[in-house]
Amino acid sequence: MKKGKATKEFEVIERSLTKEYRVSLWTKFTKAIKVYDLLSPGDRVCCCISGGKDSMVMAALFLHLEKYSDFPFEVKYLVMDPGYSKKNREAIEENLYRLHIPATIVKTDIFHIANSISENPCYLCAKMRRGALYRIAKELGCNKIALGHHYDDVIETTLMNMLNSGSFQTMLPKLPSTNYEGMEIIRPMYLIREESILEFKDAYHLPFIQCACAFTEEASRDPSSSQRALTKKLIKTLREEYNPLVEKNIFISASNVTLDKIVGYKLGGEEHSFLDGYQKQKEATFAKIKEGEIERKAIEKAEREHLPLVFDETFNYRKK
Repeated sequence: MKKGKATKEFEVIERSLTKEYRVSLWTKFTKAIKVYDLLSPGDRVCCCISGGKDSMVMAALFLHLEKYSDFPFEVKYLVMDPGYSKKNREAIEENLYRLHIPATIVKTDIFHIANSISENPCYLCAKMRRGALYRIAKELGCNKIALGHHYDDVIETTLMNMLNSGSFQTMLPKLPSTNYEGMEIIRPMYLIREESILEFKDAYHLPFIQCACAFTEEASRDPSSSQRALTKKLIKTLREEYNPLVEKNIFISASNVTLDKIVGYKLGGEEHSFLDGYQKQKEATFAKIKEGEIERKAIEKAEREHLPLVFDETFNYRKK
């Protein structure tokens, strides 16, 4: 694509972020940053670009935010190349060019190492990629790493944990690194729906890559085969046949937890049970009932509103 044409296309795309996609992308991006306190003055953010639609759109949003933010912060745009094929590398470079993203590309041999392992290569790959991102972000002087997980990722992860791990935990908007001092993970796409990202992608014919790993290339050709794809299908079925608000309800359930209605939970690695404070809670509840004469009032109300109770002992052989 010629430079002049690419510049004109970029101007159209950037303008659309605050016009056609103001509500679905821009507003939700900035809202997540404010609601979850993801950015502070002086931050240096490492915007991680995998080449997929989510991280590339996140980069475009950050690029626009840098120009119009109320406070100064800096973004370093990073493409950590774990061993992309020539075709995928060229696709990523083309999108960087079209979206005017000033990215640094760092080449690694992660795919080669992970794919040489027979057991759990995907787990090893993910672990190595995360470790490399932390190391590179630190080298770039960043204190925050931005990942492109969106609203649908959050609800799918929540449901997958319940169904596959038997645990209620979700994907947080931000969390501190456990290995690098002063480093945080942030997810500014947290409130953006995947369908909005796809609409943006299709509108400008942006050829984002899917799974770039040769080991899982066959699976990427058949996206319906993955566990996450099956979860997407399940949520779609629930939305259509059970409750149209099921996605919203799964999302807000993670911030609407009533601990005194939970059998057990973990906090800071320490296990807690509803029995821990049960005796004390029971005594306080009974004292409140006695003090407010709640039981007497409940009985009087029932007697006013209902017929007298009739006890039939015909089948109670113990009574005989």
